[in-house]
Amino acid sequence: MIKKQKRDWATWRPDPKRALWMALVLPGAGQIYNRKFWKLPIFYGGIVGCVYAMSWNNGMYHDYAQAYIDISDGNPATDSYNKFLHIGTTSINELTDTRYKELFRNRKDRFRRWRDMSFFVLVGVYALSVIDAYVDASLSEFDISNDLSLRVSPAVINNGATSNPLQGAVGVNCSLTF
Repeated sequence: MIKKQKRDWATWRPDPKRALWMALVLPGAGQIYNRKFWKLPIFYGGIVGCVYAMSWNNGMYHDYAQAYIDISDGNPATDSYNKFLHIGTTSINELTDTRYKELFRNRKDRFRRWRDMSFFVLVGVYALSVIDAYVDASLSEFDISNDLSLRVSPAVINNGATSNPLQGAVGVNCSLTF
């Protein structure tokens, strides 16, 4: 009987491709695979917030669209727009009819635009979670040594065209060690 060796979690490094595919299949699965659990509330909060914004803006869009249809049809039996009238206004007359039609149409368009924008932000949050999972898994193998230093020294740059060393340019040489 062959005994299976246990995984050494101290030296375990996540596979970037696996993290990418897990994040594509299920939002947040790449962060779980990378063992970055603290990122989950950020991504799921963004997703839930976008879904809520889409739902609320969609409801408001349909309410104002129906109010615009009802005020435009001229039928007094259809009065869903009454719940949107300003305080103190009991009915719509010829003077306020055009203003309320324009108001309902503008608000309908605004809530439709916000609903659509919420969808694009949701796609952006989802794409950000996938990119984060891939980059986090890729950078987990990045070795940071104890010797992180920047060395700055003066330098004379010789263009090699002449043999005279005095015709070179003076500059600064930067060397980064990591």
